[in-house]
Amino acid sequence: MNRKSCTRLAASAILASACLAASAEIVNVSTANTTLLLDATDGAPLRFLYYGEKLPASDVTGVAESASTPLDAYPVYGMTALRETAMSVTHPDGNMTLDMAVTGVERKNTDNGEETVVKMTDKYYPFDINICYRTYKGSDVIETWAEAVNRGKAAVTLGEFASAYLPIRYGNVHMTSFYGAWGNESRVEEAPLVHGMKVIKNKDGVRNTHTAQPNVMFSLDGMPSENSGRTIGAALCYGGNYRLRVDTDESNFHHFFAGINEDNSAYKLAKGQTFTTPALALTYSDEGKGGVSRNFHRWARKYKIAHGEKLRKVLLNSWEGVYFDINEQGMADMMADIASMGGELFVMDDGWFGGKYKRNNDTCALGDWTVDTTKLPKGIGGLLDSAKKAGVKFGIWIEPEMTNSKSELYEQHPEYIIKPTNREPMHGRGGTQLVLDLANPKVQDIVFHIVDTLLTNYPEIDYIKWDANAPVMNHGSQYLTADNQSHLFIEYHRGLQKTLGRIRAKYPDVTIQACASGGGRANYGLLPWFDEIWVSDNTDALQRVYLQWGTSHFFPSVIMASHISAAPNHQTFRTIPLKYRIDVAMSGRLGMEIQPKNMTEDEKTLCKNAIEQYKSIRAVVQQGDIYRLLSPYDRKGAASMMYVSPEKDRAVYYWWKTETFVNQQLPRVPMAGLDPDKNYRVTELNRIDNRPLSYEGKIFSGRYLMANGLEMPLDHNVDHHKRNDYASRVLLLEQAD
Repeated sequence: MNRKSCTRLAASAILASACLAASAEIVNVSTANTTLLLDATDGAPLRFLYYGEKLPASDVTGVAESASTPLDAYPVYGMTALRETAMSVTHPDGNMTLDMAVTGVERKNTDNGEETVVKMTDKYYPFDINICYRTYKGSDVIETWAEAVNRGKAAVTLGEFASAYLPIRYGNVHMTSFYGAWGNESRVEEAPLVHGMKVIKNKDGVRNTHTAQPNVMFSLDGMPSENSGRTIGAALCYGGNYRLRVDTDESNFHHFFAGINEDNSAYKLAKGQTFTTPALALTYSDEGKGGVSRNFHRWARKYKIAHGEKLRKVLLNSWEGVYFDINEQGMADMMADIASMGGELFVMDDGWFGGKYKRNNDTCALGDWTVDTTKLPKGIGGLLDSAKKAGVKFGIWIEPEMTNSKSELYEQHPEYIIKPTNREPMHGRGGTQLVLDLANPKVQDIVFHIVDTLLTNYPEIDYIKWDANAPVMNHGSQYLTADNQSHLFIEYHRGLQKTLGRIRAKYPDVTIQACASGGGRANYGLLPWFDEIWVSDNTDALQRVYLQWGTSHFFPSVIMASHISAAPNHQTFRTIPLKYRIDVAMSGRLGMEIQPKNMTEDEKTLCKNAIEQYKSIRAVVQQGDIYRLLSPYDRKGAASMMYVSPEKDRAVYYWWKTETFVNQQLPRVPMAGLDPDKNYRVTELNRIDNRPLSYEGKIFSGRYLMANGLEMPLDHNVDHHKRNDYASRVLLLEQAD
């Protein structure tokens, strides 16, 4: 090639490069304190540039031009098959590759913020992927999800369909995740990311947070810290099977993917259809894990939880008090008892229904939601009359997604349950429980009708405890077609969401708790329709310190139902003094799970005083900012945390001793979140000591309290016969003039 030809070729390359640069678009998705940058160059794959602290405009161009490693913002399988990917597709002709290029960017304002959609199209096939981002006013959370669009004339099969991908620069990165089991949910695990693959998954089908949670935090500066250090939080907003992957390979990145668990769930996308993944919610804070938690809590209360900014009532639930032994007089007595202690709501749990089959245990009658008039001669109406007489609201337990093989519903409609063709169904709880197939619109109608009938006939019902006590035990839908059986897990949750949407559209004001064998539904995929979660069936106060500690990383206290229960505890058989049980329960949405008639008058008085004091601090606890101070997982002998009002004029401090030894040394715990220039008066709540604390009524600056804290006595100053090995404190801090 001669010099003239080389010159023309070089000029053409420069011109092409200039044209490409001119068509490049830097997508800036920002909140008040965070920035997400993408390179949406037309005709090229969407590239990830940056996610973290808010960048000034002057940095955006520099970051875009200095990106050393081009990373796809949503990696797809095919043209590059060496690394983990977010989406894979099989086209009608068998081709298993995707080759995506940006074709446009759309932005629109919404009532709550802004949405940005980057459109990508395959270079050959009529297949699109839209990468979507949503921000919220006054929030530092960004939601992101993907839409797969089939514009072809035949179905395509989605093999992978992650909601999002986030590259995290390789380094001293630690991940905080959550594992557990029934009665032991939301255990905290913190570990460095090492080479290889870390997978967090769920395959329950109905409940997805007993054994793990679809929520993680990445601490970018080494060991996780509560109030310092760059930290990313990610929560998959989905109630079904999920899979989170972190692949640390030979590159300079930890590759994080989150989405629906695709195992046995390949999805056939018909012509003209769009498949929308659940959103992954992201936030960033340089205030450590605590900053991430506070970001999620504020976002959740305002945008992601039913009635998230409304204060919750103090209630008594009947379950541990009487179990299935429901009767009219017993319910009326419990209503009167909780009213006498200052409670505001009574919830009748399992055991109130059954026609042909009586619900005296867990083996029958689910699906037959008619009142058992042998137990309740005056029906629900009679209970509402008793509640009105006592001056409390009334709530009721249901499990509408389930049936029993011993039920009239199952006898009449065996085709409504989840089961495979040519197989006998597997049974769950009680040896008879079965899961209804919510992929079926007729089943959706049944579930809606259960709630609709109750609330239409008895509009005074204030609260519903919605339970779900079984997984999908074997794969198969009697409704879905033979070639779409792999859609079961996805269509179940689509059906559940449709049904919940219908219920909320007609009954927007009723309070609904998500209980699923305890803490099986602690996820943001379902919370838009639920007001709170039952954190765990385990009500043991000591273990609740751990349960609620883990839960608080992503979920605010306004949704954490926390109940005072009996001693010995019904799950651990541990005997814990009432003062300690109260102090733990008061750190969430306070309630009771006990038979009041088995309590002494002194115990009732202590609970009455606690309920009165809780009402005075309820706004701070349920709507304030959390600061976790001393983790029970640190094994320092105690745990401590506090809530601070947005105005920083009131705070509630909690301290619980978690171990007892002779000559024990415990750290003094500095406080956090206060205004250093404000003064605070200290008042102990739920005091049982013969003498007040030395600092009772005293005034301290926020600066002093955050630098030094206050000494917590290792025991209580009570009469000898009242002494025990537990100690706990709740302090109210109020701004002093």
